[in-house]
Amino acid sequence: MRWLAEKYLRWRGWRWVGERPTYPKFVAIAAPHTTNWDFLVFLAVARYFRLPAKVIGKDSLVQWPFGPLMRRLGVIPVRRDSGEGLVEQMAAEYAACDRMALVIAPEGTRGRAPFWRSGFYHIASAAGVPVVMTYLDYEHKRAGVGGIVHLTGDVDADMAKIRSFYTGIKGKRPENQGPIVIREEATGP
Repeated sequence: MRWLAEKYLRWRGWRWVGERPTYPKFVAIAAPHTTNWDFLVFLAVARYFRLPAKVIGKDSLVQWPFGPLMRRLGVIPVRRDSGEGLVEQMAAEYAACDRMALVIAPEGTRGRAPFWRSGFYHIASAAGVPVVMTYLDYEHKRAGVGGIVHLTGDVDADMAKIRSFYTGIKGKRPENQGPIVIREEATGP
């Protein structure tokens, strides 16, 4: 699959930047996320860097007829009707795996949003794993893996590092990129 990802990226004019993280478990931020095409490019980047990539999806996605394909693509089914919250379900997934990169697009939408969703932060904190920044810079046709943040619990300081990394990286539709801020920064915990 790596050769296919490499061919796809080359064919589309992309080049990859960075190195595969050495951590066996982490949360990977996928940003910016401004178009449906981002999924294919992020999938190719994950394959190229041999990341044990997983994504969150509603449990109906892994049912027949597409269930086997969705599981192979790394979909972790989430039970919305469970008494357990999303953060707890994902922390349990990390505890059950030897290797896992949970890929989350914190913008939560392809349109402009006033805040990033903070689930990536809470999941990484609960699982005790670092946050790895992955990105798609459409302006320079660069896709890659960048900095690593070990969360400290100081939301403002942690997010300042994340904001600094993503400064200047432009999505396919830059007008759809919102500010890199989570609600907790503005309102407190």
